[in-house]
Amino acid sequence: MSILDQFLLTDRVAIVTGASSGLGVAFARALSDTGAAVVLGARRTDRLAEVAASITQSGGRAISVPVDVTDPESCAALAGAALAEYGRIDVLVNNAGVGTAVPASRETPDQFRAVVDVNLHGSYWMAQACGRHMEPGSSIVNIASVLAITTAGLPQAAYSASKAGLMGLTRDLANQWTGRKGIRVNAIAPGYFPTEMTSQYTEEYLDSMRSRMLIPRMGRLEECAATLVWLASPASSYVTGQTIVVDGGVSIT
Repeated sequence: MSILDQFLLTDRVAIVTGASSGLGVAFARALSDTGAAVVLGARRTDRLAEVAASITQSGGRAISVPVDVTDPESCAALAGAALAEYGRIDVLVNNAGVGTAVPASRETPDQFRAVVDVNLHGSYWMAQACGRHMEPGSSIVNIASVLAITTAGLPQAAYSASKAGLMGLTRDLANQWTGRKGIRVNAIAPGYFPTEMTSQYTEEYLDSMRSRMLIPRMGRLEECAATLVWLASPASSYVTGQTIVVDGGVSIT
C-alpha cells in the first residue's frame, strides 16, 4: 500500500455529529472525498439534509439522522441507523459542540451544565453507542479546542472546562479500548476557523487573536479536515490517545 493509499477510507463508514455547519460539514465532505460513506447527525434537520444531499449529488454516500447527543438513547439510535444503512461503523467524529461567553461570577448552573452536557457528556454517549459496534482498526476523533490549553481573553469557563475534559476522556478511552478492542481514540484541538461560533466575535477581537498567531490568519476549514482524515485513516495507525493542535501557533504564544 502506498503512502497516499493509507489516507483512503474506501468502504469505511463514518459518523459525524454536529454535521449541519462549519467544521462538521467540512469533516463530512472530506471523509466522503476519501471514500467513506457518511452518517450525519445534528439537531437542525433541514441543514443536515442539505449537507447530505450535496454529498450524494457529488457522487458520495450520505444519510442524515436527527440526534440530540445529550440523550444516550438518541445517540444509540444514530449508531443504529448507521448499522441499518451500511452494516458497520468504522469512524466516529464527535464534533457536536456549543459555547458561551459568560463571566464566571454570573454564569448560571443551567448555562454551565448545558455546555458540558453537549460537549463532554454528548461525546461520551456517542463513543459508548458506537464503541460497542466498532471493530479493530476503527477510529474515534473527538473535537476539542485550543481553549482547552490556553486562554483567549473571553470568559469561557464552561467551554474551556468541557473541552479540557474531552481531552482527558480521549486519553482514557484510548487506554481502555486501543489495546483491548483495537479502537484508536484521538482528539483535534482547532484554533480559529470560520464557524458559527467565531462569526459571533467582533473583528477587533479576531484581530487581537491574529496578533498571537504565528501564522497570522484564521485557519481554512480544509486544513482542519485534512488532520481529521489523517486521524480517521490507516495513515495514523500508530497514533492513539493524542490531541493534535491545529491552531496556527496561537497556543504557544
